[in-house]
Amino acid sequence: MRVSRGVPVVATTWVATALTAALALPTPAAGAGVEASHCAHQGRTRVPGAAFQQSACLADLTTTGLAGTPYTDPTDQAGLTAQGTRTPSGVPGVQIDGYFPDSSSFNATHGWRHDAQFVIRLPDHWNGGLVVTGAPGTRRQYATDKAISDRVLAQGYAYAATDKGNNGADFYRDGTRPGDAVAEWNTRTTQLTRAAKRAVAQHYGRSPRRTYMTGISNGGYLTRWQLENHPELYDGGVDWEGALWTEDGPSLLTSLPTAVARMTGSATDDDLYAVGFARGSEFLWPYHEKAYWGVTQKIYRAEFDPSYDPDCPGPTAGTTTEQVLAPCATDAAYDLASRPESVRRAVARVALTGRIGRPLITLHGDLDALLPKAADSDVYARMIDARGKGRLHRYYTVQGGTHVDGLYDTYPDRLRPILPCYRTAFDALVAWVERGTPPPADQVVDRPASGDVVDSCALDHRAAAAR
Repeated sequence: MRVSRGVPVVATTWVATALTAALALPTPAAGAGVEASHCAHQGRTRVPGAAFQQSACLADLTTTGLAGTPYTDPTDQAGLTAQGTRTPSGVPGVQIDGYFPDSSSFNATHGWRHDAQFVIRLPDHWNGGLVVTGAPGTRRQYATDKAISDRVLAQGYAYAATDKGNNGADFYRDGTRPGDAVAEWNTRTTQLTRAAKRAVAQHYGRSPRRTYMTGISNGGYLTRWQLENHPELYDGGVDWEGALWTEDGPSLLTSLPTAVARMTGSATDDDLYAVGFARGSEFLWPYHEKAYWGVTQKIYRAEFDPSYDPDCPGPTAGTTTEQVLAPCATDAAYDLASRPESVRRAVARVALTGRIGRPLITLHGDLDALLPKAADSDVYARMIDARGKGRLHRYYTVQGGTHVDGLYDTYPDRLRPILPCYRTAFDALVAWVERGTPPPADQVVDRPASGDVVDSCALDHRAAAAR
């Protein structure tokens, strides 16, 4: 069992029968359009290893049907998709919410205050596949319901998502050693994948014939790590701007200190270009100064290098929004190369190698101002090639794409959402895996001068390789 760093926690083993009724999610009322045949297998599906689970038979598993219920959380999805994004609806099935044994308690969803929470959705009309993801950023298990869950459910896939075992701006407090919290993300994703496969087999009477791993940002990192370390669990994956961790850099710890330095007036635009930030992305920098750069650097530095400045962020990243988002002034001078070897060892525990064992498609926006692609996916693509795994990889740069699609609503004349390109890439992966149809070559997906960029994106099968 895990304990929060510096905060003793008593480990308790839970079973569903021991929990009070206050922990249970409400059951849909009679007459809600849920038929008896639709619910027939609800009770027999148990999630192996779960400390607690609650199942519900629902008339619609998509965000359209779940809006206003406890079965999704629009606030945790905020900013990930453009406002005009069209999503499917009308997918009946069973939803299972629960958690695995864990001693940390950052996740307050459903009032449980228990980490390692998960959601599994089992559509009535199943296509035999399973899609697994982990929460992006420091969000929780419902974060990608609109971006990923809705469409794959409509296509007939079962869906499973994890909160990664710790979440929120204080996630770095979880564990006993530097790097423990991020290492748990990988462990929890593997755990959920194995459990979801068995739950699917119980529910439908047969195991999934295909399992796909996918995710956004930190979820993209999880996709990369899983295909490198547990290819036996998956048939392929789609990585949407995954975070890159390497022992000596590049990583967030080599690009964000310069961004923080610019916030404090000790770095120039040229300094940002030098660590990978794209020319042309400058109009996005003021927003990232307020919402991303300071908090992201301080909490990941606290995770891997807590001795650098033990007073900032300290026991918490902050108690107000302003405090949470504020940078640590000392991070402006942070230099990974000069830090003790123990820091690089902590990063090495979760580092990527490029040795993928299953087909992988990567997408990254050329205007990403949090994880600049020059210091991230460009590097990862070269790592894959260096390992001799390039035949398993496709890399698509989305012109006008940035880290969160919600910024398109503010800058529709300069940006385009990545989500429609992600959907196209997912379909290309399925065709690659299941029908042997090679996906288009590596390419830059141009931002069209006109037309629908919110809900459409075409890959060019004639394109020449971009790398």
